[in-house]
Amino acid sequence: MRAYNAGHPFKLREHDNVKIAILDDYQQVAVQSADWKSLPAGTEVKSFADTIADKDALVRRLQPYDVIVAMRERTRFPAEVIDALPNLRLIVSTGGRNPSIDAEACARRKIALCSAHGAASGHSSTAEVAWSLILALVKRIPQADKAMHAGGWQETVITESLAGKTLGVLGLGRLGKYIVKYAQAFGMKVIAWSPHLTDERAAEVSVRRVSKEALFAESDVVSLHLVSNAATRGIVGAAEIAAMKRSAYLVNTSRGPLIDEQALISALQERRIAGAGLDVFWTEPLPKDHAIRHLDNVVLTPHLGYVVDENLAMFYQNALKNIKNWIAGAPLTPMGR
Repeated sequence: MRAYNAGHPFKLREHDNVKIAILDDYQQVAVQSADWKSLPAGTEVKSFADTIADKDALVRRLQPYDVIVAMRERTRFPAEVIDALPNLRLIVSTGGRNPSIDAEACARRKIALCSAHGAASGHSSTAEVAWSLILALVKRIPQADKAMHAGGWQETVITESLAGKTLGVLGLGRLGKYIVKYAQAFGMKVIAWSPHLTDERAAEVSVRRVSKEALFAESDVVSLHLVSNAATRGIVGAAEIAAMKRSAYLVNTSRGPLIDEQALISALQERRIAGAGLDVFWTEPLPKDHAIRHLDNVVLTPHLGYVVDENLAMFYQNALKNIKNWIAGAPLTPMGR
């Protein structure tokens, strides 16, 4: 996706009060993260802390706004939503890409679309969350914490060692390589697979490339680090989960749709794998009554991978820069980088 710039750049007219909606600001940090008051007088900035899944309700909320700042993929913008927003002239999405926004619909409507990048720590933080989930699973941190708060001791907790075990990395990109370093520091063997991984790229980080089937069969822990697209949706299905050891764990900090939801829930309920660590989900925010919340062999975090203070601040500061550039008719930051 690339930013669309209309042939006639937008110019702020006298009495043209721009209305800006900042979406899915769960922690309510957007307003203090950037100097929104530096925008032209009369500009209105409104932050919303909730996510609206219903398309009609979303349209009703956003119809008055000229500019939308979208936080990653929290709110979906299919063509029918974009077409129902008559005042919309610019969408700024945090992050490098956002498949939840219909870029073709934006181009057809001559709505500018651009990205606001975060801090470098946003990348390492996701890997840190993944490793935290792995440690929480094998060291039984949630169970031990619960027992201690209840006055117990070691009665119900026996942990495992990572040294000598095998980590399977599904996707050896930037985040996958962080995980490799952590695993090697803990004395683990590491194997990897991704659709385009070569022996040479794997060897660069001292990792053995294996087939997808071998990765799930051999690993004691499988960690997912693939982008979500049509080719990777459901890439971890019933067959892959069935190939895992009963003692193995599955960790996902990338995107929920990489895993077949019902296949994972069934395997966890039936104890066909030891457990899972999940930071991302099929529907976000995760519904309060979702089945995964009730399983005792799952460690859950609320998509914390990129939720780092300096990363959020950089998102909003770069969003503001793009809005100022748009008002001035200057170039915007392209999507997809």
